[in-house]
Amino acid sequence: MASTSDIKNGVVLNMDGQLWTVIDFQHVKPGKGGAFVRTKVKNVMTGKVVDRTFNAGAKIETEVVDRSEFQYLYKDLDAYVFMNVSDYDQISLTEAQVGDAANFMLENQNVTLALHNGDPLYVELPASVILEITYTEPGLQGDRSTGGTKPATVETGYQIQVPLFLEQGTKVKVDTRDGSYLGRVS
Repeated sequence: MASTSDIKNGVVLNMDGQLWTVIDFQHVKPGKGGAFVRTKVKNVMTGKVVDRTFNAGAKIETEVVDRSEFQYLYKDLDAYVFMNVSDYDQISLTEAQVGDAANFMLENQNVTLALHNGDPLYVELPASVILEITYTEPGLQGDRSTGGTKPATVETGYQIQVPLFLEQGTKVKVDTRDGSYLGRVS
């Protein structure tokens, strides 16, 4: 058992028999009444995000989650196959376990897998990845660095919004949290 002072981003809590990871937290000390901790937690299995409030000093149940480096190998029908880079063991994850990370993963890319008692929970990607644009409509004459955006498909098949001046074959940096365009890579 831990207390609310142990709450940090990334800590996994066991609430009502389910695993929840802390996305955001804030210690609040109002002028009147007792202090409390306001958290935003995400269900590890379903991805549902909820707000939870704990009284300061309350006992909470934390879970140990091991994070290991794996290499994404390939997609096999409805499963994603990963290999542990330290002992070369392979593990398969379902589409639900991989979630939105599938939009940004390339074969042979290293990722971090969160494991609880040896069972895979979810995939953690770096904050941004570099992907190549495989298809986009050509920009119009006069479209330069300022102005609107257009849809572009990257090499994973995911579609993002990019500035009008970008062309097919350009490498771009993409935010893995929301899929937004961060910049061009030379």
